[in-house]
Amino acid sequence: MKKIIEKFISQVESRNKNEPEFLQAVTEVAETVIPYIVKNDIYYGQNILLRMVEPERVISFRVAWIDDYEQIQVNRGYRVEMNSAIGPYKGGLRFHPSVNLSILKFLAFEQIFKNSLTTLPMGGGKGGSDFNPRGRTDTEVMRFCQSFMTELFRHIGPNRDIPAGDIGVGSREIGYLFGQYKRLKNEFTGVLTGKGVTWGGSLIRPEATGYGVVYFAEKMLEFQNKSIKGKKIVISGSGNVAQYAAEKVIQLGGTVISLSDSSGFIFDPEGINTEKLNYIMEIKNVKRKRISEYKLKFPKTEFYQNKSPWGIKCDIALPCATQNELTHLDAKKLIDNKCICVCEGANMPSTPEAINLFHKNKILFAPGKASNAGGVAVSGLEMAQNSLRYNWSRKEVDEKLKNIMNDIHESCLIYGKSENYVNYVKGANIAGFVKVADAMLAQGVV
Repeated sequence: MKKIIEKFISQVESRNKNEPEFLQAVTEVAETVIPYIVKNDIYYGQNILLRMVEPERVISFRVAWIDDYEQIQVNRGYRVEMNSAIGPYKGGLRFHPSVNLSILKFLAFEQIFKNSLTTLPMGGGKGGSDFNPRGRTDTEVMRFCQSFMTELFRHIGPNRDIPAGDIGVGSREIGYLFGQYKRLKNEFTGVLTGKGVTWGGSLIRPEATGYGVVYFAEKMLEFQNKSIKGKKIVISGSGNVAQYAAEKVIQLGGTVISLSDSSGFIFDPEGINTEKLNYIMEIKNVKRKRISEYKLKFPKTEFYQNKSPWGIKCDIALPCATQNELTHLDAKKLIDNKCICVCEGANMPSTPEAINLFHKNKILFAPGKASNAGGVAVSGLEMAQNSLRYNWSRKEVDEKLKNIMNDIHESCLIYGKSENYVNYVKGANIAGFVKVADAMLAQGVV
């Protein structure tokens, strides 16, 4: 079996050189899915996984725009349309200097499984640009978004490819992108998700990923006859996902003691309550400042510059920042501090070495493709509402989200449960794979 896996990885590696993030994501899936393929004749010999790792389409384009100083700026735009076996391509747009083809291919590949797990009819895709909205004025962001969409609109549509937001693409950016799409196509369709509630958006959409992570963690703990109530929780990041994960933890009676950004992290031993969280939202969403500003208002807080929060003693860890932020050493710190559950809010925030250590020590560990699927799930619900020309209430959407996260947890149990431990990585990978693989087999060699 090891030789079969190594042969597959080697084959993928030879065609995708200098793409470490993508190869990391493929390796993680291959190690759990290939043994399942070999045991099931229906999939063995069909090269299903090899077809999955090859994008159906990769679009790269120039984005030229003019800044406030009348200087011409040039960025690169992408859309990776990975797999459409179970529905139109669905996945976010990321605006960040780190964006390259390797990162977008890894995100698009993960998206296939994530979307499959939601049970909604959505394929996998991802896109974005190396543009950095941080420090740019609203008019600069608008000009960039309009230039970006002037090319992207040719490749997307409500029944073909429906992008959403991701890092660097919030409500402001989605608004500018949608406005330009509407102008170019002369039609009002649900081609982007994450829209404002007054113009086609869904309630609970901004909160969805963060809420979903906590709902999933809650199910994991329930399965072990435990709960979030009374637990100390460390969260990394301070963007959309981290903020709403913190909000839901507070609602369920847990204590959030940490949030972070790229400059470092804050440690509040008294816990971040609703008032404090609202202040963090003001810092990050309105003022667009660093998390260190929190200490100015709440001086009992400690701020650790250029460090991650995984050394803090906690019961539950929710990494909600970016890929590979939680290393082997961080995992060791968490285990030594008696952490019982790690639930990924970001995409692939834990390194393979960290994941292996969690499994070895029987820590409850949820991969992002399962635990952070809440965002894309509500994106799918937004698409449904756009098609119906109807809006569900906040309570209805939240209930549907909770049910979807419960269903994902049940799917993970089916394929990942052993006698005394649940391997959620294995469960999520196989459950996501089976649905897509069955669709691909049914549709022939395309």
